[in-house]
Amino acid sequence: MEETYDAVLLTDDEKNMAMLAHLAILSAYVTGIPVVGPLIVWLIKKDESAFVDEQGKEAVNFAITIVIWGIVTFLLCFVLVGFVLIPVVAIASIVLPILACLKAKEGIPYRYPFCIRLIG
Repeated sequence: MEETYDAVLLTDDEKNMAMLAHLAILSAYVTGIPVVGPLIVWLIKKDESAFVDEQGKEAVNFAITIVIWGIVTFLLCFVLVGFVLIPVVAIASIVLPILACLKAKEGIPYRYPFCIRLIG
């Protein structure tokens, strides 16, 4: 269930940590593993703020979804469909975390489209 938050009552630290959880997905372009960054932020800060907890879970779920998309796209390359999907997955894995980051900075909860929510 999605909660609503009063953006005025959220502290800058809460907004920054939620923002960091989403931006940490982009660490995959350095580490190769998109799940590690958001998972670390979420595990450290989840008990301090309901907003950070919700956005951290959302970021981790999206990072896991990116990994699944990557595997499926790779497998689909064997039937040539994957070559078309590679740019779509790459662009989504960059653009969507940036959009989520901007929403988190405003104190607005963000839900990723096409995201598998394994962590509830």
